[in-house]
Amino acid sequence: MTKVSEGVYFIQGQDEFLPDSHVYVIGEPESNDLSMVDVGLTGKGGYKIQAIRKMGIELDSIKRIIMTHTHLDHIGCLSEVKKEIPGAELWVHTLEADPLEAGDDRGVYGMNEFKGMCQMQYSLKADAFKFRVDRKLEGGESLDIGNMTWEVIFIPGHSMGGIALYNRPGKILIPGDVIYADYAIGRFDLHGADAGQLRKSLMDLTELDVDILLPGHNNIIKGLPSGYIGKVVKMWEPYLA
Repeated sequence: MTKVSEGVYFIQGQDEFLPDSHVYVIGEPESNDLSMVDVGLTGKGGYKIQAIRKMGIELDSIKRIIMTHTHLDHIGCLSEVKKEIPGAELWVHTLEADPLEAGDDRGVYGMNEFKGMCQMQYSLKADAFKFRVDRKLEGGESLDIGNMTWEVIFIPGHSMGGIALYNRPGKILIPGDVIYADYAIGRFDLHGADAGQLRKSLMDLTELDVDILLPGHNNIIKGLPSGYIGKVVKMWEPYLA
């Protein structure tokens, strides 16, 4: 785990058979009020927990897990992490929280063919992704957590209930898989995805002043070029009609 800026720490995903999402730990350590943003792929919980411990962070200081969205590569090891941090609350946008509580895993696997492959690969049970959600987000919230303020921005399109977290003072954006730091965007052919919504979400993000972009995969970037998000939208616009 590496420090990105004050109150923001980065655990790089470990890609193997499938991509493993990055994890971010946000909040000032002395606050004893930290949050994990996403957890990663099935089987990667031990790696993520070890990375946190190596930074000298006490696990009981992590009060919540905030999901940018609930695809398998982001939520797959939630049970593993919750076993080590049982007191951590789970915060998810309501459009993906309700299916989680009902045991509807279509939004986790994205497509039936992928579901069967993953259940076989990881020996996953039918109810592996049924969770109680402690707080259902809507978008528009201002979260005062860890001596920092993070705005919740509803950015559907890659998934039904995708959110970004934005720290305005630090100009820090955590957008999940909606936009990456290498002129790519998230796919929009899975369950609950929508190309038109994704375009609108990307346009909403162009309104933000972003210096540090912390996506769910690939590179992270400090010193984001001015107008970067707008340029990405323009590149992909023909595919997002």
